[in-house]
Amino acid sequence: MDSRGNCLHYPNMKTIPTYALYGEKDSAEDWLHWETIPARARHHDFRIAPHRHEHLFQVLVLTKGSAQLILDDAEFRLTSDAVIVVPALVVHGYLFSQDVDGIVLTLLERDVRALDLSFNLPAIIRSDIPLVRATIDSMIAEADHPGRWHDVAMRAHLSLLLIALHRAQSQSVSNEKAASRMRQHAAVFQQLVEQRFRQTRRIADYAEAMAVSPTHLNRICRQALGTSALSVIERRIAHEARRQLLFSTLSVKQIGAELGYDDPAYFTRFITRMLGISPAKFRQEMSHR
Repeated sequence: MDSRGNCLHYPNMKTIPTYALYGEKDSAEDWLHWETIPARARHHDFRIAPHRHEHLFQVLVLTKGSAQLILDDAEFRLTSDAVIVVPALVVHGYLFSQDVDGIVLTLLERDVRALDLSFNLPAIIRSDIPLVRATIDSMIAEADHPGRWHDVAMRAHLSLLLIALHRAQSQSVSNEKAASRMRQHAAVFQQLVEQRFRQTRRIADYAEAMAVSPTHLNRICRQALGTSALSVIERRIAHEARRQLLFSTLSVKQIGAELGYDDPAYFTRFITRMLGISPAKFRQEMSHR
């Protein structure tokens, strides 16, 4: 979306809001929440400003109308019969048409990860939508009318939903086989990076947490991810810096300090190397789009 519409970019935001649910600061106690898209969107003039959830995993099913969507720094225009998968910490925002309809399902990220069926990246799914919707309907029915062995049933419904999402995504993206042990180790490393990238960039710290040597951790990353362990960490830091440059008004020095860089000049050189452009110039160019 360009800046003329001024729809989803809010340059006066000091930081990227982190909500339980959009507009709500309190943590969600229930492990499942669902509502229609209009139920919340109409109270915000059908504009949901860019924000993120620290511990929540969301699935949005668009059944009617259209939406302009931000997922981190990528922008999309969607029509009905689309599913958006938003893992925790992904910056997302929407501009819905006023005839929009659909469902937003919110789960705890930890419950998704506990089943080893998590999404490391957001996804837009346009295939096998009826099956995805059917699994969501079954899950909501159990949540609204709990019976005996409710917890077991909910875990089963969650497993079926995640499997349906992964299968639908694989149909439209790739037919990749189940992850090997090497890729499972890489996934563990990526999860650790998500948790610790603000605190440490030392490969040895991550290797120690995984009970492997730094050399072996690098081997895992090169074979499973095609890059070094340090590169994975640096890309995650640069990705967060890019988010902050796009969606907040924190200074470059403040962003660097938040990401563990005490030397502003060193942080500026790092971001310039990672983005191919200085942080100040990147922010200036993006503000004119």
